[in-house]
Amino acid sequence: MRGTFNTVKRETIQRRLILDAVKTLDIHATAEQVYEAVAKEHPTVSKATVYRNLNRMAGAGELLSIGVLSASARYDHNLGKHYHFICESCGRVFDIKPIPPEARGSIEGMEDFMIKSLTFGGLCPDCQTDYKEE
Repeated sequence: MRGTFNTVKRETIQRRLILDAVKTLDIHATAEQVYEAVAKEHPTVSKATVYRNLNRMAGAGELLSIGVLSASARYDHNLGKHYHFICESCGRVFDIKPIPPEARGSIEGMEDFMIKSLTFGGLCPDCQTDYKEE
């Protein structure tokens, strides 16, 4: 019985470390970035533990998995209703406010769809300064 308690307790601590890393990074971090942040402070936590717990936490609704972007899954601690903008130049991911229902209904061809998430792409303000339209 004691072993079971220690396993549960350790997993709770590991989950807290992982959630804290996602929040501290605040960049829609990849699993690798979360692992690096956790391992920097707690080198005994394995990469497999971080990856497994990120998936579990996303499945349990403790984190938001925003899918695979640039070949890596990304995780978000912001559980409120919002969308994402991905800069096609630097790859950063930004939170954007949700589109009001009346505006969503005006998207041609989407009248019969229930939109649960949207991801926009383009250039962030920093990258626009380097971009010149041809």
